[in-house]
Amino acid sequence: MVKIIIESQKRGAVVQPELHGQFIEFLGSGIYDGIWVGEDSSIPNYHGLRKDVVDALKVIKPPVLRWPGGCFADVYHWRDGIGPRKERPTYFNENFGTMTRENNEFGTHEFMKLCELVGAKPWFNINMLTGSTRETREWVEYVNRETGTSLANERAANGRSEPYNVEYWGIGNESWAGGGNYTAQAYADEYRKHTSAIPSFGVGLPWVKTSKEMKMIAVGPDGNKPKERVEWTKDFFNELGKYRKPRINGYDLHFYNWNLEDSKDLITDFSIDAWYRVINGHLN
Repeated sequence: MVKIIIESQKRGAVVQPELHGQFIEFLGSGIYDGIWVGEDSSIPNYHGLRKDVVDALKVIKPPVLRWPGGCFADVYHWRDGIGPRKERPTYFNENFGTMTRENNEFGTHEFMKLCELVGAKPWFNINMLTGSTRETREWVEYVNRETGTSLANERAANGRSEPYNVEYWGIGNESWAGGGNYTAQAYADEYRKHTSAIPSFGVGLPWVKTSKEMKMIAVGPDGNKPKERVEWTKDFFNELGKYRKPRINGYDLHFYNWNLEDSKDLITDFSIDAWYRVINGHLN
């Protein structure tokens, strides 16, 4: 007689849904016209967000949305994207030589409205290249502090009295390239500074009751360079393991599918075999 024993208490490997998140970037029509059209647009919208795009994202149900980049995160100053839209500064977004005019209409509150409408958790990428640790700290304070500070009051004045409780914070973007051309050791030093500057909101203190524990996500290596990505990872974690260790909850490896050579490989019709062919094309 054959017996089948079902061990209901044992669990296998768990794939975290956050691994299937998405990111939005200030590049081409990725945000402007693609997601944001403004409240006065003739295109149907929710508070300036394109209705058709929001409705489509609701169906996809991305667990996480990463913003403001891409490379724009390396020059983005969060204060440029809050307050009355007509008073926000205008300058050029020079990423990839596009010289796109940036008016900052889509900022912190607009992004959070998008996340709210589609049911996604927000992932904010801080500006490590042209920003400062003070800027990082104040952005976290602005979005996550409940009450009682000038920044929390400013957020309330801009239309949001309750804190956003943003959980995921990316520390820089592609810091091995245009985000500063850091070595792994130099990036580890900056990572320590920025994660140390972020307020804790009392997390870890037994006498403080709070649910504001945040997750720090480090920038990984250039995933399209097999040897470099291994060495970068080793160097980074060797540096991070020295002396007092900073908080780290994730490692953000960047990998781009450049080798889409088969004309049958379409975004809307992509086979499993094609997926593995693209991935394996970078492992040789």
